[in-house]
Amino acid sequence: MFTGIISDVGKVTAIERRNDVNRITIDSRYDAATIDIGASIACAGVCLTVISIDPQPNGRTRFDVEAAPETLALTEVGNWQAGEAINLERALKLGDELGGHMVSGHVDGLATIVSREELGETTRFVFEAPASLARFIATKGSVALDGTSLTVNWVEGNRFSVLLIPHTLSPDVTTWGARKVDDRVHLEVDQMARYVARLTEAS
Repeated sequence: MFTGIISDVGKVTAIERRNDVNRITIDSRYDAATIDIGASIACAGVCLTVISIDPQPNGRTRFDVEAAPETLALTEVGNWQAGEAINLERALKLGDELGGHMVSGHVDGLATIVSREELGETTRFVFEAPASLARFIATKGSVALDGTSLTVNWVEGNRFSVLLIPHTLSPDVTTWGARKVDDRVHLEVDQMARYVARLTEAS
């Protein structure tokens, strides 16, 4: 489980395509001593398993993950290129502060940025979600976008908006500062909204 609070912006350094699996090397500022083989790291909101760890002389760490066919088919992971910046979050540990909301790292689909508006100190992004997922998105509810826990400001049909503060837009904090219209981002809807909808359907 994750919280949607990004703890590093990593960089893809290499991609090895082997049949239907991509092996991806990611450079991070994480301490290699704190990462175990088999650990889960959310990479742009996608939960991936660490298969190797390579401490770097500069104190940074490179780790490898593998993306299976389903992940490559349903997410943007298959389109990643060397040099791409991605949001990273380590898995939640017992006793950690839950600063965002409960995020599984299992991406539900892709949302498309339809507008970006600078509003002085904040920036408004408007997204279009797949119709099958839009019903789980509610005003003042939570969504995870590229792994970032965000609060929904308004919903109109399949479209919804979020406001980002300067801190979140910093390239040292997340990848959102570089996001532009027509970009597709990983969308995970709030698990509670999904459970409520399921219970409503069953009643």
